[in-house]
Amino acid sequence: MRELFLIFISAVLVNNFVLTYFLGICPFLGVSSHYESAIGMGFAVVFVMSLASSICWIIYHIVLAHFNLIILEYVVFILVIASLVQMVEMFIRKYSPSLYESLGIYLPLITTNCAILGLALFMIIRDYNFIQSVVFGFSCGLGFSLVLVMMAGIREELKFSDMPEVFKGAAITLITAGVLALAFMGFSGLISS
Repeated sequence: MRELFLIFISAVLVNNFVLTYFLGICPFLGVSSHYESAIGMGFAVVFVMSLASSICWIIYHIVLAHFNLIILEYVVFILVIASLVQMVEMFIRKYSPSLYESLGIYLPLITTNCAILGLALFMIIRDYNFIQSVVFGFSCGLGFSLVLVMMAGIREELKFSDMPEVFKGAAITLITAGVLALAFMGFSGLISS
């Protein structure tokens, strides 16, 4: 139980995919301009990461490793991720058309989100068992969602602030992302690996 808690804290705070490994920057910067779309994208990423971690673990250990087809892991993982994203996209389009419109191109881009592929590869490299992989997937998605919602909140407040013209737009967004990354570095001593 302690090990699962450490995996959870590590994935959410200490080794956050966006702010530590810089994986998933495209949707992080693209969707974080509005709070509502950030929450919707966060739920979608948590769902896809949780399912991708469990399905990829099963396929890797039962099929790929058993039949010595490890060379196909990238292809198989990308196919699993693409299928899950298609399922999420169809669900959101049917049940929340406004969220679907606000996410725009960033929803199908979850397929190419390197954070999700990185999740599948990290859990294999770290030799997690099934339960650890599911906790790791959920935690990584939660960590991604946390920084996405934090960034959206900050960016919405920045719209009303008075700042020099040179800092408006992408400049202040990247500065804010850098400050968030520095803030999350404060958690680096929390867990020793």
